[in-house]
Amino acid sequence: MTDQYAVVGNPIGHTKSPLIHGLFAQETQQDMAYTAIEGPLNPQEAFAGTVNAFRAAGGKGMNVTAPFKLKAFAMADERSERAELAGAANALRFEDGRIVAENFDGVGLVRDIEVNLNLPMSGKRVLVLGSGGAVRGALLPFLAARPAELVVANRDVCKAETLAAQVGAPGLLLACGYRDLEAMGCFDLVVNATSASLTGELPPVPPTVFSPVGTAYELVYGKGLTPFLRLARNAGVLGMADGVGMLVEQAAAAFEWWRGVRPRTRAIIDQLTVPLN
Repeated sequence: MTDQYAVVGNPIGHTKSPLIHGLFAQETQQDMAYTAIEGPLNPQEAFAGTVNAFRAAGGKGMNVTAPFKLKAFAMADERSERAELAGAANALRFEDGRIVAENFDGVGLVRDIEVNLNLPMSGKRVLVLGSGGAVRGALLPFLAARPAELVVANRDVCKAETLAAQVGAPGLLLACGYRDLEAMGCFDLVVNATSASLTGELPPVPPTVFSPVGTAYELVYGKGLTPFLRLARNAGVLGMADGVGMLVEQAAAAFEWWRGVRPRTRAIIDQLTVPLN
């Protein structure tokens, strides 16, 4: 019998997950089907009903996207360390009547940066803008990459400081507000993990955070030259990327978690990449 998987979110019409996992399954010769489910926003308990109905119909696992990552985390019976820190899950596995939660966002981001872009973070100064769910899921994988310094900047300084305290890496992980960045010099890697680019806005960061020989990474994908990337280009940065590689790499990590086989990603990333111009 064909194993069933799905992605759940709302809205869900834009998702690339069925295409990506379909290509993964074809390449690795896995007998599985993958669909998209638009989860209900109301009432509050309706999301759990959607997940449980999919499980009852024989579903093996799900990807979870906005706005349900917190709810997926809350209903899990078992959670990984990454999911615990993020307080959110982007992947679920159903086994022995239990729901296991994972968060592969940070793993996918680090793999895209270090492997696909060939930018090892070891010994580098790294700046992450924002302190939402994407950042929370990325901090442990970022720290595992051994940067010389990891700075989390947010409009709400207290939110960034609380997150840094939860991670507990004093001297290596620093928190600050956007205004503090003027005095901190340039970084080898600047990652925009805010939601600003979704609305065509720019996080209030000074261009001095960019090193001309560094890299600017935009988590939003498929938007071309976002205001953040335009700011980086105007600051002389040549290395720029968006989050399409992260999208595919976190999907590959979930696929391996479910199926026990790692699919190749390069061709799919190339297929989905939109030129940054």
